[in-house]
Amino acid sequence: MKSVLILTGDAGEGYECWYAIHRLREEGYEAVIAAPEKRRLHMVMHDFEPGWSTYVERPGYGVEAELAFEDVRAANYDAVLVLGGRAPEYLRNDGKVLAIVRAFSESGKWVFAICHGIQVLIAAGLVKGRRVTCYEHVRFEVTQAGGKWEHWQAVRDGRLVTAQTWKSHPEFYREVMECLAT
Repeated sequence: MKSVLILTGDAGEGYECWYAIHRLREEGYEAVIAAPEKRRLHMVMHDFEPGWSTYVERPGYGVEAELAFEDVRAANYDAVLVLGGRAPEYLRNDGKVLAIVRAFSESGKWVFAICHGIQVLIAAGLVKGRRVTCYEHVRFEVTQAGGKWEHWQAVRDGRLVTAQTWKSHPEFYREVMECLAT
């Protein structure tokens, strides 16, 4: 059975997390949540409200992290998925997280990221010279890191697949499932 490691932490986007878990399991893949610690995580929901210039944040459904970052071995998984939400804002400063995504990339495995998850890939040096997408308000970071931001819901560049937001789930998971099937 193919296995996908999902990286997140407190304030990760709950809808992105649960959609990934359910969609991957639906196709017969194992979905394993890794976080700074093995425990129940406090997830959030980002939504767009009329009259706001940016998204609003509310508590979301929690999820159990089955593995701490320090216990992750990239060799045990076929792909890694970095979720969005606010978690990438601090996870990009964690050397263990950066080492994990680099290990997947260097070994030629699939690397997936959605929304603010791109911030982790930028910090790991995986965006330079690549075509990617992400939440539009993070595109400046992409271009500053030498990446080419594209306004598509999902973008595949080699073994890297990125998506804009949870609204991109249909396009993103079509790409993800195609990649995992190869």
